[in-house]
This record gives sequence, C-alpha cells and structure tokens, in this order.
Amino acid sequence: MDVMFSDINEATIRVLTRNGNDVVIPQNQTCCGALHVHAGDRETGRRLAKQNIEAFWHVDRVIVNAAGCGCMLKEYPELFRDDPEWREKAEQFAQKVEDISKYLHDTGYEKPKTELNMRITYHDACHLAHGQGIRQEPRAILSSIPGVEMVSMPNADRCCGSAGIYNLTHPEMASAVLESKMEHVPQDVELISMGNPGCMLQMAMGVMKYGRNQKVVHTVQILDWAYQKEEGKEVRV
Repeated sequence: MDVMFSDINEATIRVLTRNGNDVVIPQNQTCCGALHVHAGDRETGRRLAKQNIEAFWHVDRVIVNAAGCGCMLKEYPELFRDDPEWREKAEQFAQKVEDISKYLHDTGYEKPKTELNMRITYHDACHLAHGQGIRQEPRAILSSIPGVEMVSMPNADRCCGSAGIYNLTHPEMASAVLESKMEHVPQDVELISMGNPGCMLQMAMGVMKYGRNQKVVHTVQILDWAYQKEEGKEVRV
C-alpha cells in the first residue's frame, strides 16, 4: 500500500485522527510477509512476523487498510504453531489487528454531513470478504455519506484475478478472471471502491484494458473526501 498508494495511507491517518484516535507509526515495522508466505517462504514470513509483533507490542490496535496484509497479520499464530513462546505472542498480536472499515464501523465513526453526489459500486476483496468475513461494514460506511448512490455489483465477491502473486505467476488465467470480473462491473458508476491494493492495481488494469472511465478507489478515500469537503477543502477525485 505504501509503495503504490501512499495517499491512501495518508487518508487513513486523517480519518482515524478525525475520529478521535491517536495514530502512531512504528518506524521498525516491516512487510507483513504475505507475499513471502504465498510463495512458500514461511521462514522469511516468520522473521518478518517477529519484527512486526515486537514493533506493535505496546499499541491498543493495529489498523490495516490492505485486506491481504490484514489477513496475514491475523494468521501469525499459524506461522508459530510449533513454537509455544512465539505462538502466544502472535495470538496476542493478532487480536489487535483490525481492518479500517470494520474498526470505524464498530467504534462509531462520525457520519459526514456534506454531499458527495457520486455513483459507486463496491468490489469485495477476497482477503476481506472470504478471509476476514468483512462485507457489510465498508458498504455501510459508503452508504452513510450523503449524496452517495450505491450500485450493486453482481458477484461482487468473485476474485478479480490479482490473488496475491497469482497475476504474476499465472498471468493468462488471472487475465481471464479479470475479464469475467469486469463484465460484472456496472457501466453507469463513477467509482469502483474496494479495500485492497492488489485488487486496486488489477481492477485499474481492467478499467484501462476494457476502455472504462471509472476510477478505482479505496473505501477510506471516499470517507476522507467527504470530511475534506465538509471542512471547505477542494476535493479532487
């Protein structure tokens, strides 16, 4: 997320701060290890996991805006199933991990008051819907923004073809999955919202490949735009 979409990280911090949270960014945190584990390198995954567990040890919550990362962080106990000491630490860590949309929804975020007037459809990232069981919370946040019209996407929880590193290791199959996905994206929407950077890159490629004019965005970005507009700032979508 930070490499390709640093603006989403900035939006996440603004939204969390707006809702009364003290945001700290541990400098010694590192990659979650998902791509390493997906590729079978569990040893590197464990090394990265130990570094993250220690980096975030003294915080109350670990808020994540990338579904794939969130899924991996919650699965740290599995990496240490044969290591009692680190498994206990991993279990305590995993209990702190929460996706940004679920955290805001469950803790009671401030509902925007200014209209955005946008037609939006929502794509369920596999690691969010299937991996973490988070489906309604992002939709509820989007629907709470005045002026937003939600347009349902058929088979919204069908994979876009990104699937971790699948679009790199099996590009032909991933391309076929993406084509099927784009057939279900409504034509008459301005934004396609989701909660995972891998999906965002894959869906942006689909928009370009199939001549669509939609913009691919993260759910928290839209909430951030609503807050900014409410503060009288110019919003560029």
